[in-house]
Amino acid sequence: MTHSDSVIQALEPVQVWDRFERRFDGPAEGNPFQEVTFYAEFCHGNRIVEAEGFYDGDGVYKLRFMPDAEGVWTYVTRSSSPQLDGMQGSFQAVAAQGDNHGPVVVKDAYRFEFADGTPYLPFGTTLYHWVHHENVAEEEETLSELAKASFNKVRMCVLPTGDMHSRQLAFAGSRTEGADVTRFNPAFFAHFEARIMDLQRLGIEADIILFHPYDQGVWGFEQLEPETEDLYLRYVIARLSSFRNVWWSLANEFDFNKYKSMENWDRVCQVVKRFDPYGHLLSIHNGTKMYDYTRTATYDYSKPWITHQSVQHWDSGLMTEWIATHKKPVVLDECCYEGNAARRWGNVPGEELVSRFWDSMVQGGYAAHGEVVNEKSWISRGGKLYGESPERIAFMRSLMEEALPDLWNPPEERACFWEYLGINRPASWELDLPETKEYYIDVVDTWNMKTERLDGTYRGSCTIPLPRQSYLALRAVAAGQ
Repeated sequence: MTHSDSVIQALEPVQVWDRFERRFDGPAEGNPFQEVTFYAEFCHGNRIVEAEGFYDGDGVYKLRFMPDAEGVWTYVTRSSSPQLDGMQGSFQAVAAQGDNHGPVVVKDAYRFEFADGTPYLPFGTTLYHWVHHENVAEEEETLSELAKASFNKVRMCVLPTGDMHSRQLAFAGSRTEGADVTRFNPAFFAHFEARIMDLQRLGIEADIILFHPYDQGVWGFEQLEPETEDLYLRYVIARLSSFRNVWWSLANEFDFNKYKSMENWDRVCQVVKRFDPYGHLLSIHNGTKMYDYTRTATYDYSKPWITHQSVQHWDSGLMTEWIATHKKPVVLDECCYEGNAARRWGNVPGEELVSRFWDSMVQGGYAAHGEVVNEKSWISRGGKLYGESPERIAFMRSLMEEALPDLWNPPEERACFWEYLGINRPASWELDLPETKEYYIDVVDTWNMKTERLDGTYRGSCTIPLPRQSYLALRAVAAGQ
């Protein structure tokens, strides 16, 4: 495209929260990733939103934008290259359709919702490096498994670990040649983006992990200089932020990185916050406090750039404390994985993982799945699900989407109460319900996936008979709800 094409008259329809994209020809000499600045000002009425473009290789530059309002959007480009500066165009944003509910946002201290107000309950799974093994058949099998399961969030990494031999990296270079951290690999990102779109079509959020501490001295990605970190973050944001199903996880187990201080992590969090035009969900995930009874994380989730708490801890019973401390939603993104791995983080039985899901949700939080079964590491490369928990998690999701414990309301106003009894096997359970309403009581066998509604209705203090078995839950739903 040249300046003779600088004004595009046609209004091309793009759904609100879908992606507008334009391609431009520009300079290819030198290092355009580092040397060429390129962004656009998008205007809607009297509102202006800036979004950075990116170099896609071979003299091609791309500009992406996710509109959040219907109507005509115009744009003008700004660039250090005269060839790319001052280009103008427009498009028409039309109403979202079908399953397009927009990006997920925080509703309050307990809840998430989509931008259009549709409730969203995260039921996540872990697939750290499922797109790094260059095995298309395995990736397609992973997507097939996800299509059958109930998971609606996937945690996945941009950067490889030190023991990987992938030919495609986010940066230019290879394991044998080394990585050139001043240049990026458009082919890697094109593949990564295709998988994000596959997840979007399945109704799954992509929780993108930007850094991790598993470099093992191979790549040098754990100790990038600040200007290189910024270059990397801005490139990733320019390419990925226009996907509505993206979340940002600044790092996995950030506190295992011995090269970075808390001030370093604060800085990179603020870089993401500054350059993401859409304010996608942003958190950071702890490591060292997994088995610590006294502290649950080493990052202060009350900081304003953090939208929610992404916690690693084995004790889901601390959920109420986490929510009360920072008054932001909590996703227990790692509470140990189902399986028989040698390490204790990967060898809990399915019953225990499902129990931690239930324990989290009845307290107002959320949990995430992962599995390592018979050396089949779903968490690192996907493939097939072998565990016993996914089916039970799907059953749980169906019940919670019917009636979530509305802990944000005072007890007398609640339409639904949940109690989870865990491994205990009582003959009865005492419930203390409001006197002002009648409630139906459901006894839920969370492991055998059965629900039985008791006869009659209940109010006030009442005794619920139980069949003396483990992993039961009680649901009280206001009559007429």
